[in-house]
Amino acid sequence: MLKLSDRRRESLWGFLFIFPTYLGFMVFVLGPLIAVAGISLTKFDLFGATTFVGMQNFGRMFSDDRLKIVYGNTFFFTAFAVFFNLTIGLALAVLLNKKMPNFLRNFLRSIYFFPVLIAHTYVAVIWQFLYARDTGVINYYLHFLGIGPISWLTDQRWVLPSVIIMDVWKNTGFAMLIFLAGLQGIPGVYYEAAQIDGASPRKRFANITLPLLSPTIFFVLVIFMIGAIQVFDTIIVLTGGGPGDASRSVVIYIYEQAFQNFDLGYASAVAMTLFAVVLILTMAQFWFSRRWVHYE
Repeated sequence: MLKLSDRRRESLWGFLFIFPTYLGFMVFVLGPLIAVAGISLTKFDLFGATTFVGMQNFGRMFSDDRLKIVYGNTFFFTAFAVFFNLTIGLALAVLLNKKMPNFLRNFLRSIYFFPVLIAHTYVAVIWQFLYARDTGVINYYLHFLGIGPISWLTDQRWVLPSVIIMDVWKNTGFAMLIFLAGLQGIPGVYYEAAQIDGASPRKRFANITLPLLSPTIFFVLVIFMIGAIQVFDTIIVLTGGGPGDASRSVVIYIYEQAFQNFDLGYASAVAMTLFAVVLILTMAQFWFSRRWVHYE
C-alpha cells in the first residue's frame, strides 16, 4: 500500500504532466470564450471608448435579415456536406475492406486520401479553375452531355452545391480512413457465423456491420458536423461568400462584422450564438446516440 507522501508525489507528477494541456485550454479556449462573452455585452470600439449595452447586440440579431440568410446557408451546407461525406466515405471503406491485392488496396487508399493532405486554400484555388464557366474542365465535359454551361460560382442556385461538391472531394477520404479502421476492428467470426446461417450480404451489412460500426459513425458524424458549421477558408477563397450572400457562412459573417465593419460587440454576440448552436447540436447527438449507437 502506498504511503500518503507517495500518493501526493504521484498526484503532483500527474498534475505536472497534464498542466500544459490545461494551460493551453485556459489560454486558447476558455479565456477567449469568456472574453467574447464579455465583449458581446458591449459596443466595443477599437479606436475609442467601449460602452456597456447589455443584451442590445443579441436583440439586434432578430432584425438582421443577413444573419438569417447566412445561418440558412450554414445549415444547408452542413446537412448535405456531412451526409455525403459520411455515405460516400462509408461506401468507399466497405469496398476497400473487401479482398483484393494489397498493392491495389494501398493504391486506392492513397488516391482517396490524398485530397485530405492538401490545404483548403489550395483546393479552393484549384476548383476555381475547374468551375470556370467558359474555360473550366467541368463545363467542358458537361458540354458533351448537352448540359451547360453552368455558372457554378456566380449563380445563386449553384454556388452552395459547388462548395459542397468541393468539400466532399476534399474530406471524404478522411471519413473513409476512419470507417476503414472501424471495419477492420469488427471480428470476422460474426460474418462467418452469419454466412453459415445463410444470411445475405445485405443482411450481414444491416445486422452486423452497421451496429458494430455505429460508434465510429457517431464519432465521424460529430467531428464532421462541428467542422462543417465552422466552414470558412474554402468559401472565402472559392466564392468570397457571394454572389451576394448566397454562399456566406456564419463564420465569414462574424469575420466581416469584426474586422471589416469593426463592430466587435455584434460579432461577438453572433459568435456566442454559433457556440450555443454547436453545443446544442452536439449534446443532442450524444443524447440520441443512446438509441442507435451499440457498444460491444
